[in-house]
Amino acid sequence: MAATDFDQLVKRALKRIPAEFREIMQRENIAVVVLDWPDPQLVEEVLGDKTDLLYGLFTGIPLPDRQTQDMELPNIIHLFRGPLEQDFPAPGELEREVAITLFHEIGHFMGMDEETLEKRGYG
Repeated sequence: MAATDFDQLVKRALKRIPAEFREIMQRENIAVVVLDWPDPQLVEEVLGDKTDLLYGLFTGIPLPDRQTQDMELPNIIHLFRGPLEQDFPAPGELEREVAITLFHEIGHFMGMDEETLEKRGYG
């Protein structure tokens, strides 16, 4: 899929996220950045095995961990196009997984751990 088509898919997926979470993203100025592939060292750091596929990553300070004296780092959700397209080649399935990945990373921003996200269907 062309990068511009993937960007359009991300925009559609963002609309599938519940309004309250889209509002949080706007209010907290969470940017969504699409990259082709994550660095293998990053994958190993996050998943423990650099051959695993990483779909997304939240970087920033989770909401529950913020303190007034903290320098505010940008909150970014990184989406990795290559792994998503590799595992979800059908456009509808890909759009659904992008929405799940976005919600998963917003959950991390809100302080949810992997277990909580898994229970909610966003693991």
